[in-house]
Amino acid sequence: MTLTQPVTHLAFIRASTGRSAELGMRLRDLLEPSLRTPGCLNFSVQRSQVDDDLWLLSGSWTDPQAMNGYFASPTLSVFSDLVQERVLSSMHLHTFD
Repeated sequence: MTLTQPVTHLAFIRASTGRSAELGMRLRDLLEPSLRTPGCLNFSVQRSQVDDDLWLLSGSWTDPQAMNGYFASPTLSVFSDLVQERVLSSMHLHTFD
């Protein structure tokens, strides 16, 4: 039997100038569908206390396969929309064991 190890992703997302409230709304729309995704242990959206344009999207997953399945899911098509609509200016994704 192979033991699997939970993984976490952190996405630091910067809103385009004047679009932070809209970005936050759209990111919060990801909460419910993400929490219902198989293998999701935890999912949250937070706004920086010192930088109004910076958001943190974090999720914990039962294993890398569950996280990768989520990344490939239609739920995340919102990010292509956010880029095309110029709502976000940058995103940095980090994963941790």
